[in-house]
Amino acid sequence: MNEIVLASTSPRRSGLLRQIGIPFEVVTPDVDESRYSFEVDPAGTGERLALAKAKSAAGRVDVRGRLVLGADTVVLFEGQVLGKPVDAEDACAMLGRLTGHAHRVLTAFALLEVGTNRSVTGHEWTTVFMRACSDDEIRTYVDTGEPLDKAGSYGAHALGASLITRVEGCFYNVIGLPLARLLKTLTHFDDLAT
Repeated sequence: MNEIVLASTSPRRSGLLRQIGIPFEVVTPDVDESRYSFEVDPAGTGERLALAKAKSAAGRVDVRGRLVLGADTVVLFEGQVLGKPVDAEDACAMLGRLTGHAHRVLTAFALLEVGTNRSVTGHEWTTVFMRACSDDEIRTYVDTGEPLDKAGSYGAHALGASLITRVEGCFYNVIGLPLARLLKTLTHFDDLAT
């Protein structure tokens, strides 16, 4: 497979691409994510944001025909988007809401071809079930620092795995990329792109 451009500085997305053997280089996108509201149309908004990230990175790639991958992951609970916590107290509050309940994780992605602007967007939903946790358990987890840069305040790939009892859908989607769907889209890009 040809090398792609990953429009993300997420170490988790980089790790997932390495895991399935996709060669890539990272180009940091420059997109104001605060301009995007997920409340009304989370999937559509996620796809638009992922495409904006891909376009931003594509502007700094000089090889026509390369594919740029943009992605965005959000956590939704009871109709509300839970982004990255602003501090440890916010992380504790988010986890206090999530533990003992199910929530949904959306990862939207976009593949954009440099030079032609042909693109494909998609998204995946996964339902995550969390065990009930005491305030002390939540505080101990937050004190590790792991939740502070993650949507929903937990990392399913690391220590946060101990909070999860069950996942319905693509587990890798929760980490940051729906791998099977992404690989299929990469393989069939020429047939799918518009």
